[in-house]
Amino acid sequence: MSELNIGIVGLGRLGRRHALNLRDRIRGARLVAACSPVDEELDWAAEHLPGVHRHHTLEAMLAEPDVQAVFLVTPTALHAGQIIACLHTGKHVFCEKPLALNVEDCQKVEAVATAYPQLKAMVGFVRRFDASYQDAAEKLQQGLVGQPYLLRSQTCDLNDENGFFVKFAPSSGGIFMDCSIHDIDLARWLLGSPKPLRVWATGTNALHPALADCGDVDNGVAMLEFADGKLACFYASRTQAHGHETLTEIFATAGRLTVGANPRANRVDISDVHGVRNECVQDFYQRFAEAFVSEAQHFVDAVRHDQPLALSLADATEATRIGLAITQALRSKQVVAL
Repeated sequence: MSELNIGIVGLGRLGRRHALNLRDRIRGARLVAACSPVDEELDWAAEHLPGVHRHHTLEAMLAEPDVQAVFLVTPTALHAGQIIACLHTGKHVFCEKPLALNVEDCQKVEAVATAYPQLKAMVGFVRRFDASYQDAAEKLQQGLVGQPYLLRSQTCDLNDENGFFVKFAPSSGGIFMDCSIHDIDLARWLLGSPKPLRVWATGTNALHPALADCGDVDNGVAMLEFADGKLACFYASRTQAHGHETLTEIFATAGRLTVGANPRANRVDISDVHGVRNECVQDFYQRFAEAFVSEAQHFVDAVRHDQPLALSLADATEATRIGLAITQALRSKQVVAL
């Protein structure tokens, strides 16, 4: 396959980033179609994606014979049905996380994908493609710090005073499904995919009490115990004052690995009357911009050269299963067995 013809569905904040990467930075990819039910998003495509066919519906885009693969950057509630539609029409598919908001839909996707072994289907857990996390994974494989037994990982977003995520909360699945799903996947990946045993969670609304109306919090903490005795601790926040912070620590028998201890925007240190400080990244995309490119390149290469994917739909299902259990633990204030 000389080039992979791709259609993208969803042109919101992240969808536009994916579209521009596919347009400019992914070898062997050609963006040929874009889809959104939102006129403003299609207007953006007309301006920034010249020559790309525009569609209001996924069905119309899937009817294009030139489209060989689809990038789905749509609301989570639509993921499972859209992935299945893509597979049924013979399209390879990349979908943003999470796979679905319930395990049953995840399993439906897995079952359909099994019927189309010639097609690639991948969910975007972008941190697996970040250079620093990949380096940490290699060091763990080498035994550099011994055997890992505890992972502590956090996803902390800059506070949005407009409260966009409050409006989004009823359909997001909650803070652990929306934010900590990446940390959950990291724990499984870096600790060797142990079997989850039970979870416990709690949280508070420090700045956005309206989240309580849908059983959500703006700061949450969760503990996950694995059957082999390994542990994971997750912290998710939507209220940080300094910027976006993704921090992961892996404690092992002969040392510790830390990724992202200082969420610095660059290598510049500022010394003035306020002291010595650095500027911080402001959102997840600024932190993981290159990882998004590597992730898309991996998917395109896997399709073009029929190579295995770095993660499976089963990995995405398991992350959803754990995330849902943590959400249940948060709302019930009880330990939830897996």
